[in-house]
Amino acid sequence: MAISKEELTELVEKLEEYKGRHTELITVYISEGYDCNSVQKQLEAEKSTAKNIKSTATRKNVTDALDKIVRELKTYKQTPPNGLAIFCGNISLIEGQVDLQIWTIEPPLPVRIRMYRCDKDFVLDPLFTMLEVSEIFGLVVMDRKEATIGVLEGKRIEVLQKLTSGVPSKVKAGGQSAMRFHRITEGLTKEFYKRIAEEMKKAFFEKPKLKGILIGGPVPTKDEFVESGYLLTPIQEKIIGMKDLGNTDESGLKDLVELSKDVLAEQEIIREKKVLEKFFTTLGENPEMVKYKLEDVKKALEYGAVDLVLVSSHMEREKIKELRHLAQEISAELVIISTETTEGEQFQQLSGVGAMLRFKV
Repeated sequence: MAISKEELTELVEKLEEYKGRHTELITVYISEGYDCNSVQKQLEAEKSTAKNIKSTATRKNVTDALDKIVRELKTYKQTPPNGLAIFCGNISLIEGQVDLQIWTIEPPLPVRIRMYRCDKDFVLDPLFTMLEVSEIFGLVVMDRKEATIGVLEGKRIEVLQKLTSGVPSKVKAGGQSAMRFHRITEGLTKEFYKRIAEEMKKAFFEKPKLKGILIGGPVPTKDEFVESGYLLTPIQEKIIGMKDLGNTDESGLKDLVELSKDVLAEQEIIREKKVLEKFFTTLGENPEMVKYKLEDVKKALEYGAVDLVLVSSHMEREKIKELRHLAQEISAELVIISTETTEGEQFQQLSGVGAMLRFKV
């Protein structure tokens, strides 16, 4: 069963602390849909390569870790829906002693890469990327002939649907033929717009984490599509940006995200501002329902009285880790606050930590 993002956060922070004395910590990522039997065979082959390691102790540790991973993979009849991440190696802090441990993770989001790495650290970047995903944005690039629909999750872009219209290219024709050709192409275009709208409904309508939709395409086409009433009102209201671009395939989604950095940054800033506005308003009007000193926040968390924890991005990582753990135990939300806004700077100067309470303590 896939672990929760909260469990993943705790585990990744734990794995990050482990350092191998030599290149003997093994990382394996198996992407969704990839056959784990093939990975078993690859790791069996890696044991032959490991025989070339000069250090007897390191060679044994790497070989034993590979054996342990292969045994673990044999317990899976098939790769889990989101893939697998496996970490194994000697984590003993004492030279000459062995503490061989293995962690097998079914992550909350799909693994998109395949990897085998033997190093002094576990490779955790793909999991950190998953933890960054708190919001999802819909992406649509389109013209009269083609449309690509996708989503942006954190830094990852996923293509959901590709559509083509069948609208013919312009041909030279005069009189009646030109008028007839125009009617045909207009009819096909309208049908294509309806199909795009229907696919957008399927892709975005029931996504609670969807924070907005970005649309890209040539100047007249995308505007015509958005303004002509093809979209359901809840979908229409989610549109937060429209960008001019000519590329309507998968790479067009990447171009759209690149062109929309200002919009995406603004969305995150708006969210932070709303949270801080509520915090400062409550502090002014009902100060007993807010804590803003580290020890007071921790005490309130221990009492189970906290609904929301705010932490400045400048706070030490260990303190953030401690607060996150306390928040998870009572199902409180933790939000990292940047200092890129006036409100964020004000919060940092106040103390850099705060809590909004469920009840007075």
